[in-house]
Amino acid sequence: MSAESANFKLAPCPDCGGTGWEFIEGKGVRPCRCKKAGRSDLLLSQARIPQRFLGCDFESFEPLCPSLHRALMNTRKFVEEYPIVDVGLLFLGRCGVGKTHLAVSALRELIGKGIPGLFYDFRDLLKEIQDSYNPNTHTSELKILSPIFDAEILVLDELGASKPTEWVQETITHIINKRYNDKKVTIFTSNYLDMPIGSSYDETLTDRVGVRLRSRLHEMCRLIMIEGDDYREIIKNRRGG
Repeated sequence: MSAESANFKLAPCPDCGGTGWEFIEGKGVRPCRCKKAGRSDLLLSQARIPQRFLGCDFESFEPLCPSLHRALMNTRKFVEEYPIVDVGLLFLGRCGVGKTHLAVSALRELIGKGIPGLFYDFRDLLKEIQDSYNPNTHTSELKILSPIFDAEILVLDELGASKPTEWVQETITHIINKRYNDKKVTIFTSNYLDMPIGSSYDETLTDRVGVRLRSRLHEMCRLIMIEGDDYREIIKNRRGG
């Protein structure tokens, strides 16, 4: 290492001088932007967003049809109004229409404002809970669920994706009711619609989670229905891949 490199030091923030607090004339002090940025980076690393979706944000979302444009505008509005808004979002639409992209975009935007949040795939969550029942593991159901209960913002992706056994129903009901009672904001995505499209044999969200829980979701969330073709496939084709 050269002497020049050894003596190099990161310059302190010009706004706070490295203290983490910015002086506002006539108003005292406030947390500096550099402190907020560091907190956001930490929160993002703890949010469990899968690698595949880490690049999702509002700027990279392409509203290819009116339905996607409305969904984007409504999601942006939710982020702008938080924390005044006291309900979450429920994205419904066929596979590949951009639900997870928008849900992660909202989560990342809120994390950028210093708001802690968590992402979980519904099936992965159930698998972790099931694995905790193994006596050889060093975790417990409560240890897994505590962050789910406590997260200020929770994204629960692919709601209803697992076969609705009695255990699955009891588990998801417990999670949703706990967050509902604690007035925690939750963002859900699901491939199951309220009304079947095409075949009358298509399962609905009510079929997957039950009447009571579907009613609770209506109360907890603003519905964002997304219609259209496979968003991921269209984007892939447009980019030549």
